[in-house]
Amino acid sequence: MCFVLGDYRIEGRGAAEIAASVENGVGSGGLAPGQALPPQRELAATLGVNPNTVAAAYRMLRDRGVIETGGRRGSRVRQRPASTPREELRADVPPGVRDLTQGNPDPALLPPLEEALAAAAARHARRPVLYGAPAVDERLAAAARAGLEADGVPGGPLAVTSGALDAIERVLGAHLRPGDTVAVEDPGWGALLDLVPALGLRPVPVAVDDDGPLPEAVEGAFRRGARALVVTGRAQNPTGAAVGGARADELRGVLADRPGTLLVEDDHGHGIVDLPLRPLAGVTRHWALVRSVAKAYGPDLRLAVLTGDAVTVDRVAGRQRLGPGWVSGLLQDVVVRLWSSGAVDSRAVARSYGARRDALVRALAAHGVAAHGRSGMNVWVPVPDETGAVGRLLRAGWAAAPGARYRLASPPGLRLTVSPLAPGEEGTLARDVADALRPAAPRRYG
Repeated sequence: MCFVLGDYRIEGRGAAEIAASVENGVGSGGLAPGQALPPQRELAATLGVNPNTVAAAYRMLRDRGVIETGGRRGSRVRQRPASTPREELRADVPPGVRDLTQGNPDPALLPPLEEALAAAAARHARRPVLYGAPAVDERLAAAARAGLEADGVPGGPLAVTSGALDAIERVLGAHLRPGDTVAVEDPGWGALLDLVPALGLRPVPVAVDDDGPLPEAVEGAFRRGARALVVTGRAQNPTGAAVGGARADELRGVLADRPGTLLVEDDHGHGIVDLPLRPLAGVTRHWALVRSVAKAYGPDLRLAVLTGDAVTVDRVAGRQRLGPGWVSGLLQDVVVRLWSSGAVDSRAVARSYGARRDALVRALAAHGVAAHGRSGMNVWVPVPDETGAVGRLLRAGWAAAPGARYRLASPPGLRLTVSPLAPGEEGTLARDVADALRPAAPRRYG
């Protein structure tokens, strides 16, 4: 038997089969975002199964981030199911158009890897990493601890993960269960906004300004039941926000009243930002801070260092042992050598990105366009209409990232990555952005 919903047939006898049928419909487009699903008893009667079977299927779908349930309002397909990544919200970039959408570092500012790779390979030939070796290279641990201590991060054990998002996923999974609520920055990192519902967790938006999350918005998220808070200390994606000293004190005060909160801090901007880190860690019982090498040393170096309270790091490391086991010792060796050699002049890199970012913000202001970009490599431009602005900029030769990739409830905007810009181009880009935001002239008929 089956239940016909629009043009799609929901089938199955067991909970897993029913859930798979609905998920297939969402993936194929047979069930559209926002589509209301039949009441559990009605679907159970049509399929000839126990209502508890349908309830279990809906629970599976909710935990996977496919549907959302709203009590008396029933269940419906999420507006953005977990199987639909935000990266799909993009316009094709035709040949000859400057692509400012990717968020990549400037390749000219990345260090050469040949010597570090060769030296790591030679060491591996003499002393290969085998099963049973420590998961964290002791030289990497020492260098990472020194850097974290210099930035005021509390002491704690270390783990190494395959990038920042891998670390955040493992930390959230170590403490939270499907259905729990996570406070996330809005606008915020699109990959994180996808990850949270994919884990079966519920995101609650927290508004940000140039100093990071607003304390009153964090308070509001806690009142709505948030059990965890994810904060980007600097180079916030997409707005460039950086948590300053006064804001950090305010946020610590909010967190002090919620000691049971899981705090996760993302310092992906380490190595490309000259603003100091203002860590919030240590206020709550469970906390984690992740420091990635992707922006300063290259996205293909899939490595991040994670520190936190003993329970959190132990849970992450324990679960990691049951999966990949460890992050490549060769890769850890390469990163140690890059760090110790001073291959990246962090201040020079920060100045380079800062000069481009600040020049663009000033040029936009000269055209009457407000923009945000306090740190990092991105500039956020509030706009009334993302689709129209993206299309007009594309015709002018620029590909901009639509703000829908990064938003939950915040107003529309565009993200412009400045790393591809050459000196002097910010004026042309600012003029074209201003033109793209002007209302279209009314058409004349007759």
